[in-house]
Amino acid sequence: MTSGLALSFPTLGFAPLLPLWALGGIALLATALSVYGALRRAPGLLWRLGAILVLLLWLGGPRLLHPVFRPEPQDALLVVDHSPSMDLRGRASLADAIAARLKAEAARIPGLTLHVVTAQGGKGQGTRLFDAMDQADLPQGRFAGAILVTDGMDHDVPAALPPRFRAADGSTLPLHVLLTGKGEETDRRLTILQAPPFAIVGQTATVRVRIDDLGTSGSHSASLTIREGNAPPRTVTVRTGVPQDIAVPITRPGPMLVGLSVSPLTGEVSELNNRDVVRINGVRDRLKVLLVSGTPNQGERVWRSLLKSDPSVDLVHFTILRPPDKDDGTPLSDLALIPFPIKELFQDRIRQFDLIILDGFRNTGIVPLEYLENIADYVKGGGGLLLTAGPEFAEEGSLENTPLEAVLPAHVPQGGVEVARFTADLTALGRRHPVTAGLPGAPQGSTPPGWGPWYRALRSDTHQGEVLMSGPQEMPLLVLNRVQKGRVALILSDQMWLWSRGEGGGGPQAELLRRLAHWLMKEPELEENQLQADIENGTLTVTRRSAGAETPPAAIVTSPDGTHQPLALTRRGDGLYTGVLRADGSSGLSPGIWPYGIWTVRDGDLTAFAAPQASDPVERQDLRATAERLGPVARASGSAPLWIGAAADAPALRQVAAGDAVRGSGWIGLPRRMARAAAELRPTALLPAWAAMAAALALLFIGWRREGRR
Repeated sequence: MTSGLALSFPTLGFAPLLPLWALGGIALLATALSVYGALRRAPGLLWRLGAILVLLLWLGGPRLLHPVFRPEPQDALLVVDHSPSMDLRGRASLADAIAARLKAEAARIPGLTLHVVTAQGGKGQGTRLFDAMDQADLPQGRFAGAILVTDGMDHDVPAALPPRFRAADGSTLPLHVLLTGKGEETDRRLTILQAPPFAIVGQTATVRVRIDDLGTSGSHSASLTIREGNAPPRTVTVRTGVPQDIAVPITRPGPMLVGLSVSPLTGEVSELNNRDVVRINGVRDRLKVLLVSGTPNQGERVWRSLLKSDPSVDLVHFTILRPPDKDDGTPLSDLALIPFPIKELFQDRIRQFDLIILDGFRNTGIVPLEYLENIADYVKGGGGLLLTAGPEFAEEGSLENTPLEAVLPAHVPQGGVEVARFTADLTALGRRHPVTAGLPGAPQGSTPPGWGPWYRALRSDTHQGEVLMSGPQEMPLLVLNRVQKGRVALILSDQMWLWSRGEGGGGPQAELLRRLAHWLMKEPELEENQLQADIENGTLTVTRRSAGAETPPAAIVTSPDGTHQPLALTRRGDGLYTGVLRADGSSGLSPGIWPYGIWTVRDGDLTAFAAPQASDPVERQDLRATAERLGPVARASGSAPLWIGAAADAPALRQVAAGDAVRGSGWIGLPRRMARAAAELRPTALLPAWAAMAAALALLFIGWRREGRR
């Protein structure tokens, strides 16, 4: 098998016109006549003998036998780019039209099979055309070359021409690149170089970005717009190609979306990668909690263990071992290592605490009234206060008889202590409220909870705020309330510690206390009225949690392009409502190209933000149609990138001889490989009849002339 004719030579063969015995007889007769003529010294004998030999040679049928070569079957690859970037400017439809025309051309070429491979891309690694070629199933030894129909934005371009484009004889096979466009394009790109995933609430996070003008030279100025939640957008001027630091204030805990968008470049291919979204999770610095236990009790160990086990909590704990009105003779040095720092805690440093817990606290001259008023002011200013109340709440010295009464969510009259076995239950609101909803063992409908019993509770005569749990005779047991900017929680029993001891099966004491503490410190996920939005797989999911019993009204969804549309919410459980909406973007582009921006969802006073994450950020880094990436390997194969602005401009496909040019005006070629046909030869006569007759007559004429001169 060979790729051309240069390496195969013809052989000599004979095809006699007469049987061999006849030719032999003629040869003997000619020999006898020649001997007779020589004995007679006949003139012109040699010329007549030459004429006879020419005729004998002609009758012997000498010829050259040439080997016959026929085109061998060949396979070529047609790789069609269907990556997300091909959705821009009609590139995908143009690529399909070009591919259809090439397939029709290949069908008219005998022995050529064109295998079509579609490269989808958009799977986190960008467009990978050469991987698609490697996965194609082709017969060995029949590869004739490849044709790529793409926008040129490939992300697995090799440094050199792949080995498969080297034929067995050392020649180079063509790699044709057909680009869907009219020429090199430009694109402005916003890149997030660095963004912290977490930042401390109250501090400033630094986001580093860079704007690049691809396909242009030099540096230009651009306007960068920053959107942070509900705050008005702000704009800064930046230089392209230069990293820029953006300061973002972190104002609240929880996820925070920061939208960044840059002004468009004149004539750029698309503005899709001119914007991006940064996700920063606001976290509190180490939380400072002040725990004051009025007297040693079973519950304070539970509180201490819970708060000490949380590495994000700085706990300051004081226990009043003996109130001033009691004296049992115990030396003061045995009761405390340091004096109770009342002024430092309740005046100098009170604003530094995120939460104050008063556990069984009874005011018997321990804390002056002005300091208790400081606690009330601390709550009104935005602080959190948690109280667990026992019999001391209904006795002389109760906190209800101090300035702290202004922030307490319930009032217990003197003697309002109920001593009886009971099981804590959730109220209707408690089943919906995030602090108590879904607690382990919580009742579901009419099913009673599996919590252990308590044996003492307080009976309130008035309360305000939200009652989440009830005690004996459906009396309020857990009450939450907002006081101006702050929050208060009151547990009207001092026996929650029984749950931690496993009394009657125990209960979710640690989880409930954790949720209470975080609600008081205004953690977003524990808000009783909250709105959340999330986008995944092109679907916007809105979750609304409501403390009210009525279905909330439709939410208003604002897409990144400013379009408003209502979204009805459907009840999914106690206080839980959801709604879904397609969030693919108005352009119909594949979600793999870009996260379309920040979607805003509003429901009354509540606002939530969501932004999809790009499934393939590599794909959207550069949206140009360009020959920069594939040009070098195409030229290394003997071809060159070809721009095609319309399907009618698609080149014709033809086969060319090995070693010939593989492209020309309006056409591209694949080398034709030839194989020698077994047992098949093409004959060429060495002595045609006309030449033999002419030579014989000439020799006879010369012999006649010699004889005539005698």
